Amino acid sequence: MRRAALYVRVSTEEQAREGFSLDAQTERLEAYCRLKEWMISDIYREEGYSGRNTERPEYKRMLEEHENWDVLLVLKMDRIHRNSVNFTLMMDELRRKGKEFSSMQEKFDTVTPMGRFAMDIVQRIAQLESEQIGDRVKMGMVRKAKFGTGYMGSGHPYGYVYERGSLTIVEYEAEVVRDIYSMHRGGMSLRSITDTLNNSLIQPKKGGRWSHQSVSKILHNPVYAGYIRWDGIVRSGDHEAIIGQEIYESINGPIE
Repeated sequence: MRRAALYVRVSTEEQAREGFSLDAQTERLEAYCRLKEWMISDIYREEGYSGRNTERPEYKRMLEEHENWDVLLVLKMDRIHRNSVNFTLMMDELRRKGKEFSSMQEKFDTVTPMGRFAMDIVQRIAQLESEQIGDRVKMGMVRKAKFGTGYMGSGHPYGYVYERGSLTIVEYEAEVVRDIYSMHRGGMSLRSITDTLNNSLIQPKKGGRWSHQSVSKILHNPVYAGYIRWDGIVRSGDHEAIIGQEIYESINGPIE
């Protein structure tokens, strides 16, 4: 009896958009195995990981346990990869290990040359779709950076907290930001500023110790002067500045 490894994957955005859960994928693959009289070796469930790279824990575990199964079964080819190079590398590895691949929805497998050819074409189409989605997202972000409102960065920059689409000042952190600019304008080096912060037991937002890089990011980020910078685009933000524009420009030159 052929032993099947069932691989199911969904990213957070896909689950929200399509409502196609891991359980729904699993049920269909289990029914397919019953029809084919395949024994299920294991089910590898990947939640919240993109198909554009191979850094997925269940994907890695599945390949490491290749001796336990004969055929890798997925519902759709884009569940296993959205990148044709990674897909090709995986197929080469499966062939070296004498394993087969089967996609239930596309009805492709690696048994025949025609099946392998058709599978490669479908995978390239999936990659094209993924790249087109990425291009559309980037175009939207560029438009927002130029004409929109709100913060365009990621996380919570030191001195602020990001909530409900905007930045709000954290006053005790803002004082530290002002001190960093004051020390630098007074002629202190990055090393001296970093040592001063660490010796005073003032911690970065995520704890630990300050580094030259973290201090440098604060000194060169126009967000502290009330501006937003994203992918080379700079515009006035809708948040409160921590330092004056003239102070920022005395270190970095004109913002615009």
